[in-house]
Amino acid sequence: MNVLSGSTIVRQPRADGGDWISAMRAGEFERAWAITDRDLAACRWGTGDKHSGPRHLQRIWRGEELRNRKVLVRCYHGLGDTIQFARFLPPLAERARMVTVWCQSELVPLIERLEGVDRAIPLHDGTPDADFAVDIEIMEIPHALKASRDLFELRMPYLSLPPGRLPKCVRKQEKLAVGLVWEVGDWDKRRAIPPQLLKRLNREGIELFSLQRAVAPGVAAQIGAKDISTPDIIELGRRIGELDIVVSVDTMIVHLAGALGHEPWVLLHADCDWRWPNEGEASIWYPRAKLFYQRDAGDWASVIETVSLALADRIATTRPPVLGAIPDIASGAAAYRE
Repeated sequence: MNVLSGSTIVRQPRADGGDWISAMRAGEFERAWAITDRDLAACRWGTGDKHSGPRHLQRIWRGEELRNRKVLVRCYHGLGDTIQFARFLPPLAERARMVTVWCQSELVPLIERLEGVDRAIPLHDGTPDADFAVDIEIMEIPHALKASRDLFELRMPYLSLPPGRLPKCVRKQEKLAVGLVWEVGDWDKRRAIPPQLLKRLNREGIELFSLQRAVAPGVAAQIGAKDISTPDIIELGRRIGELDIVVSVDTMIVHLAGALGHEPWVLLHADCDWRWPNEGEASIWYPRAKLFYQRDAGDWASVIETVSLALADRIATTRPPVLGAIPDIASGAAAYRE
């Protein structure tokens, strides 16, 4: 499968290292687009409806011209994918005549604030109420634009939150405020971490906050974390902004924190997703992100130990900034779709 665009083309890694995944991991985007162009040219579309079948497997963009046309951007993957690839909407808008984004309803208040987005409308099961000449899935945009490294490697936040009031403060300002996320959606459960391991992060000088949704009552307290989770993504963004660091498995909150310019520490399993490099602490996607990898499949204990040591170094070398409020709101029951 072409992982980026959702095509049904099967791609096996090639012996010469020329496969798409290795190119994306290495940041060799020109090579990645050449591979995707080759696969696109090899497709035999037939007469079937391109909008039939599971949405996440549909190949929407088939090489059509986007310049000076009304473009509908479909967001058919997860919340994190939409957030991550929203960085390509302003460059698309520079080329298109008009850009309408059909995205998850939770993200409409974020997406509609992006420069060049003329309209953001909630995604649903039917057909979009939009005037468009050509459509494209949001994860196909970088290929269509032949995006260069500078469009990936943004040095500034590319999403912003609508104005809103911060609730009552509960943070102890003298401590490093660390948010935690350990569970994931149904796709690739290898990403999840047993929550009991996170107790090791409950040390002097650190105040832990749980951002995790849909967990059994008392789990956050057993870790030693205050539950500040919320089903509202805009409110979640505000709460993340009051933390110093978000320690999270590979899920939507990583992308939200990174897109807003905050500091996600990303916990990755040994065979992690294509969007992360095979090694190194840095990510081309988010300049403040720090990556932590399993050395052996399934071994999260050593990853958490490394994170604990890194947090100790942070405490020893810096003082956390005096920030605003962390809201004191009990967790709800709704889970994020990831």
